[in-house]
Amino acid sequence: MKNKNYKKEIIIVIIILIVQSVVFLIAGINKSYIHMDEAYSLGLASYNKTEIQQNSDFYNTWHNKEYYEDYLCVNDDEKNDLSMVYENQKNDVHPPLYYLFLRLAMQFNINFFSKWPGIILNMIMYIFITIFMYLIIKKILPESKSNIIKSAILALISSLTLASINNAIYIRMYSMSTLNIVITTYLHLKLLDYEKINLKVLLLIGISALIGSLTHYYYLFYLIALFFMFSFKYLKEKKYKHFFAYSLTLLFSGIFSIMIFPYSINHIFFSYRGQGVISNILNISDFLKRICQYIYIINVYIYNNTLFLIVLFMIGMIIYKKTKKIKLICEKNKYIMYIFIPTTVYFLFVAVSAPWIELRYIMPIGCLIFILIWYLIENIVRNLIDIKIILTIFIVLLILMPAILNIFIDLSLGKDRKQIFYSRKDELVENLITRSNIPFNILKNFNEVPIDNTILFIENYNIEPEVLYSNKSEIVNILKEKYNSIPAIYLFNSSNNRFLDDILLFTIINESYIAKDILVTEENINEILFGKDISKGILIFINNGQDSDGLIEKIKKILNFKSSTYLQRLNACDVYFIK
Repeated sequence: MKNKNYKKEIIIVIIILIVQSVVFLIAGINKSYIHMDEAYSLGLASYNKTEIQQNSDFYNTWHNKEYYEDYLCVNDDEKNDLSMVYENQKNDVHPPLYYLFLRLAMQFNINFFSKWPGIILNMIMYIFITIFMYLIIKKILPESKSNIIKSAILALISSLTLASINNAIYIRMYSMSTLNIVITTYLHLKLLDYEKINLKVLLLIGISALIGSLTHYYYLFYLIALFFMFSFKYLKEKKYKHFFAYSLTLLFSGIFSIMIFPYSINHIFFSYRGQGVISNILNISDFLKRICQYIYIINVYIYNNTLFLIVLFMIGMIIYKKTKKIKLICEKNKYIMYIFIPTTVYFLFVAVSAPWIELRYIMPIGCLIFILIWYLIENIVRNLIDIKIILTIFIVLLILMPAILNIFIDLSLGKDRKQIFYSRKDELVENLITRSNIPFNILKNFNEVPIDNTILFIENYNIEPEVLYSNKSEIVNILKEKYNSIPAIYLFNSSNNRFLDDILLFTIINESYIAKDILVTEENINEILFGKDISKGILIFINNGQDSDGLIEKIKKILNFKSSTYLQRLNACDVYFIK
């Protein structure tokens, strides 16, 4: 009978992994753009410098598209040289292990940029993430005949939230860090099952700690919380041999980690990022605000905008139980605190120390947050409502809520907004304010960003994985099909250096010129364009901190051009076509 159940379990897990992989594949196909940090990932894994801007010939020179693509791919003459992975990470602020895996994946795609090596690497990681999430969920859910199916469904749904899809298609180390955390969690839960010292589990914990510390430093927040919990448990129970065996395991992992990558000490304590973390931790005046913002991110991306509905539902159930004097929590689980406390510690440390309020910093605990809230739901409603009904409603809500909110956005802004081209950014903003029912001033106050940027973000916004960049597909296609042979000038304000946010477009355009901090004068513009065919017009990129409309008008006058078309706002700049 056990063998039959085991085969059934294997089949169910294989099915959910296939479904998950298909969803990730579709998201990967639709991924239209890359974030600055994704460009960093590719460059740090393959280039001989941390940034392409460090090249002495980068600024104020015409380059072809291959010049920029070189930063994002492995070339034939670099195939056997892995030293740059270690060297670049020594000069950056992250440990090297993820970049080594990414570099090996990129070597299947030589001489040209592709998003697929990074995405496929993440998809493989997520196969193991979901397997370990399934094993964790099985441990914390009550025993029942439907335990296998329910655990499999929850593991699948945890991997298909907006946060998880983001994680799977974001070419960064967070999927590997997620895998490290769920493996570390599962091994510690296994450790709770043994009365005697289990050297095999301890060895695996040591290996996972070593890999985790060489992947991302935030992993250490989670591991340290687990260390204190297990140390307290062993000392309280007077299991001193267990305490010393466990402590020595993690100590040796730490020693080996530092031996492999001694620069981690400098990164954590003395680099600009390490100093920023320490500074944020010491300055906690806005701590509560940051926590609230991260809770909002959890609502949007981990619970697909259903968290507040779920919280209201649970409050209602708790009030009902209190009035009817029904037992609040049906069953305590010995494992749950060993997930809840490290996850909470990680969340709070990230909330206070992360340089920006962004989803990526909490993606590694996203699946655990998801399942912790489900555990609470199940415990509260189990003796009131059939859990199958709640699970069905829960899944339907998660699936439908993004679509419902997208319909609301379309109704508020008008579906035709994406087909309208504007001559300047201000015109687009004014049009949206006039026709929209969305309270932009409230959004402005909450986000503390200029109203232009807020509106332009929402104008292109859908409730979807944020790194899908579906709103960039149009500009990418236009440049490929219509404007790729037209010269491009990037009027670059070096005090807002986020060039890597938009490097992808420069791998499409045949010729481009990054004009660093130049004055837009007739002499300078004519010198830049000397010998270039501009009969079909030119593309102008302008990054932040400049009077875009004023600069466009100046260039039009200098070149005697009559028209300008505002194409789109990118991550770090605005794009115009003038003729």
